[in-house]
Amino acid sequence: MKLTKTLSDNELLRKGTQILFRELGKVEAIRFLTMPREKRVESVKRHRKWQQTLDKDTFFDEIFTDHEQRVS
Repeated sequence: MKLTKTLSDNELLRKGTQILFRELGKVEAIRFLTMPREKRVESVKRHRKWQQTLDKDTFFDEIFTDHEQRVS
């Protein structure tokens, strides 16, 4: 088994920001760092929203057809 060394949080932040500034330049790096993030949707709400987009028959066909093909 190969062991990998991980960076401390401070070192990771330092190296990551150095790379951003070097590769993007000051203006674009700052723009990237200050971009608004999408608000996280609570998991139950997200799951219910996903369920509303499903068609029950299509969903079941996809699930059970795949299972039947693997069993056969």
